[in-house]
Amino acid sequence: MGRKRLITDSFQVVKKKKRDSKEVKAQSPPCDAEIVQAKTLLQEPVQPDQVEMLKQFDLSWEFGPCTGITRLQRWERAELLGLSPPTTVRELLLKHKGNPTLLHSLWHEYSL
Repeated sequence: MGRKRLITDSFQVVKKKKRDSKEVKAQSPPCDAEIVQAKTLLQEPVQPDQVEMLKQFDLSWEFGPCTGITRLQRWERAELLGLSPPTTVRELLLKHKGNPTLLHSLWHEYSL
């Protein structure tokens, strides 16, 4: 038969360099998530009743489905269809346009 195959036959062995304890790690530039988080901290804080109003907008089926689009896109679509969505929702979304937690609907993180 032949010899038994090892995982190292298919994958090259990579040896890691030992780190010197005196070595200082260079700081990497901030990622996009950190930049967005910093921008949201500069904006006005969102009140719990405002978040609840946006949740109720997501749960209301009279304005159509909200998966795959942002809340503002859903509001604009409902307006074009003549469904008269609440203007307070649009004002709140425009006021906090850079805040990703308010921009997306409840089901944004779930896959379709």
